[in-house]
Amino acid sequence: MPISNQQAAAHAFLKALYRDAYYPDHVVDRGRDILLRLCERIEAERPADLDALYVLTQAATDEFNDLETAFEEAGSEIETVAREEIAEDFWFVAKTYGFENADVEELIGTRDW
Repeated sequence: MPISNQQAAAHAFLKALYRDAYYPDHVVDRGRDILLRLCERIEAERPADLDALYVLTQAATDEFNDLETAFEEAGSEIETVAREEIAEDFWFVAKTYGFENADVEELIGTRDW
C-alpha cells in the first residue's frame, strides 16, 4: 500500500546513515523499509491515541532490534549516530501523523540498541 501522506512519502529516512560508509546501504535499506511500513500501518490502522501509536512504533522498534544482527554481520552496529537518527525518524513519523505530543523514548520504548 503506497503511503498517502505526502510529507512521509517524500521524507529521506535514515539520511545520515546513508551518508556514512560505516552503515552498509543494504542494511540501512531494511531500516528504511521498517519506517515505511510503520507509516503504512499508521495510515491503515489510524491509531486513535498515543497508546495505540506506541503499540505500532514499538513493534517497528522490535524490528530494528532484530536488524542489529544484520548490522553486526556487515561490520557495523546501531551505535550513537544510528540510535539518534532512528529515534529522530520515529519522532518525524509521530509528528507527521499528528502525534506532536508523543514521547520519543516511549515511541522506541522496546529498543535494545
